[in-house]
Amino acid sequence: MSIDRKAAIAAYKERKTIAGIYVVRCAASGEAWVGQAPNLQTIQNRIWFSLRQGSHTCRTLQAAWNAHGEAGLTFGECERLENEETDYVVVREECGLI
Repeated sequence: MSIDRKAAIAAYKERKTIAGIYVVRCAASGEAWVGQAPNLQTIQNRIWFSLRQGSHTCRTLQAAWNAHGEAGLTFGECERLENEETDYVVVREECGLI
């Protein structure tokens, strides 16, 4: 393994993650889903992947995706949590329709 690759792997492992609250909105229906994540930088990709596969656990969010597609949904950050608060973020997906 080259030195550059080792350095890249080490940097990846030491990167700082940002926990927080996010929202997915559907402009066409006006619905919004709120969730929490230990890493806001990766959660959208995870959600979009499960929606593309048709396997998201929240049926209403999956139905909105099926009806309106990726272009019909937007992802946004609501709040970033400080390091002290991240102990309270549980690693699970919820279907929080608001």
